[in-house]
Parts: sequence; structure tokens; C-alpha cells
Amino acid sequence: MALGPMPTTSLMRTVDELLVRAPLATIFAIAADVVRWPVHLPHYRFVRFQESDGAGGGIVEMSANRPFGPLNWPTWWTSLMEVQAPGTTSAPAIRFRHIAGITKKMDVEWQFVTRPSGTHVRIVHLWNGPRWPLVGSLAARGVIGPVFVHGIASRTLAGLARAAEREAAAS
Repeated sequence: MALGPMPTTSLMRTVDELLVRAPLATIFAIAADVVRWPVHLPHYRFVRFQESDGAGGGIVEMSANRPFGPLNWPTWWTSLMEVQAPGTTSAPAIRFRHIAGITKKMDVEWQFVTRPSGTHVRIVHLWNGPRWPLVGSLAARGVIGPVFVHGIASRTLAGLARAAEREAAAS
């Protein structure tokens, strides 16, 4: 993969995981089709490719709301995206490296493993925080990671899981 392996260390790490009761091919296809995320995910404002690499990845701009009760906090970022499809020599994965936005230089990996009752999906976010003197790492570990990253990623995974499970039940 052009993005290479995930970093081995970071100041902030969030992990969201779920057993999706759908075949790997189904959940992978839905997760990799990022431009359709807003169809499945009411908290996503938009997803659009600025540049496609012809293999499902490229440069993608995303915006999602982080709900706080009745209020929404809009977020925005741009990422390099890379898709390692099932059936290739590497484990299936979707990788992102944020290149713009508050989370610039964050690495993200979606991992997919077939289980007897479906597919285990795990999303790992690794980041050293914003380059804010004295408080950058504290902000990353204390607020941005647990409140915003986890808050959005957990909703994203749950929503895409529901879409995959509906599709699997219908076929």
C-alpha cells in the first residue's frame, strides 16, 4: 500500500469495533464506497473525491456532524484514501491519512476479518495531535480523540453495519 503500514506509536489512539452480521464482501463494499456514506449516515454532511486513483481511493474530502444532544458540531477533513480489496495478497483494509483539517496527519485503518457469524470490523485512529504548543497532545487525547473521533467513528461503523446487514438479509 502506498500509505504503508500504520504507525507503531502515537499519542492518541482510538479503536471502534463491531461484529457486522454480513459477509465481508458486503460490508467492505459499503465501507469503501465513501461517496455514498451520506445515504446511509445521517450525521455525514458530504463526501466527495477531489481526485480518484482509479482503484477506489484518492483524495477525499469529508464532513460530518458530531451531535451534542439537539446541537450538531460540524467537522471537516481531507484524506488520502487507499483501498486494499479482499482477495488480494494483503488483508482487506481501507486506509486514510488526513492531509487537511484539524486532524491533519491522523492515520486511520479499517480492518475486516471474516468470522463464523459475520465480519469483525475494526477502525483504528492514530495521531500525535494538532501542533499546538503545550496543549496539542492533551487536546488530542482528552477531547478530539474520545469526543469527536470516537463519537463520529462509532456512529459511522454502526450505520454502515446496519446498511450491510439490511443488504445481507435482503439477498
